[in-house]
Amino acid sequence: MCRNIRQLHNFEPPATTDEVRAAALQYVRKVSGATRPSQANEDAFARAVEEVAHATQHLLDALVTSAPPKDREVEAAKARARAAERYGRAG
Repeated sequence: MCRNIRQLHNFEPPATTDEVRAAALQYVRKVSGATRPSQANEDAFARAVEEVAHATQHLLDALVTSAPPKDREVEAAKARARAAERYGRAG
């Protein structure tokens, strides 16, 4: 759905509050169709971001896995390699 929303589950160290909020903001922006809400919708937009962030944090806290945690740097390197292959340029 949103390419800017990244997987947050099963990383070491765990996702930060800022990462969870950034994902929630991207989600609300996508669903609402607005990068910045109008003044009339500002409160509803902010409330939605906080509620989605709260629900996301609860989800992350409840998920369990037997897979070993992923390393952020290794996953970022893989993503850069995929992008370089896809777009034909070095990252």
